[in-house]
Amino acid sequence: MPEEKGARLTPQGISYDTVPHIVNADGQYLFCRTWEPATEPKALVFIAHGAGEHCGRYNDLAQMLVEHSLLAFAHDHVGHGQSEGVRMAVSDFHIFVRDCLQHIDQMVKIHPNLPVFLLGHSMGGAIAILTACERPTEFAGVMLIAPMVVMNPEAASPFKVCLAKILNRVLPNLSMGSIQSTWISRDEKEVENYDKDPLVCHDGMKVSFGIQLLNAVSWIEQALPDIAWPFLVMHGDADKLCDIRGSHLMYEKAQSRDKTLKIYEGAYHALHKDLPEIINAVFKEIGSWIMQRIPKEQEKSSP
Repeated sequence: MPEEKGARLTPQGISYDTVPHIVNADGQYLFCRTWEPATEPKALVFIAHGAGEHCGRYNDLAQMLVEHSLLAFAHDHVGHGQSEGVRMAVSDFHIFVRDCLQHIDQMVKIHPNLPVFLLGHSMGGAIAILTACERPTEFAGVMLIAPMVVMNPEAASPFKVCLAKILNRVLPNLSMGSIQSTWISRDEKEVENYDKDPLVCHDGMKVSFGIQLLNAVSWIEQALPDIAWPFLVMHGDADKLCDIRGSHLMYEKAQSRDKTLKIYEGAYHALHKDLPEIINAVFKEIGSWIMQRIPKEQEKSSP
């Protein structure tokens, strides 16, 4: 059926009138997903996806949260999935953070007086960290799966960083190479699903986007000593995409009294998409970590 003339369309040609979305401060339409439990939710969990992917890839994780009577919600970041914007491009990394706070505020208005948790993977981990730093007293906890806290030293050597800054002035859209899909998971089926997913951006990462990632890790490095909110960090020790040293650094530098670091032997980058035993362990860890931090009075008030 042809769309009405003038209708706002997703990059895939679907009218935003027919799909859940929010409109950010720049007037861009962002595709949203919500996973609601059958009973009154005990807490809200915002999920921030990683670079090049989309929030639909977190369905299994969100369903696990729903089983704990938690309401999970997410959106495709600007330039990702079914949201508007040039693919994997953003003028300022903070736009991702701003949009997350807007979405969270809207959900809190609908479901007031519930604790709010953040869950981020990879670049989404960096977004979750900076979102929590923006409002350090408003979140009940932050869960991070292989977060981007520092840049891989091979990909961000002093020479390459200097070269990227020069290229950003003259060739900002130059491709720096695509994400190696076989590094995402040890499960060949998951790698195949990633490669065939039409909502995943398989184009090379632009120089300008790489600069924004550098900005993000620089801000996180400055913020680490001031972090005092509860967090759980999970990382595979065979991760080739996000340096595991960043997770160790966050655990060591943050002043939080409630902090946990879990390392999974042999696991790759996307722990929630790795081998079944890793997925089960990660899901169990996340579920129990959240439930232990929901106020007892909240538990009693929920049916």
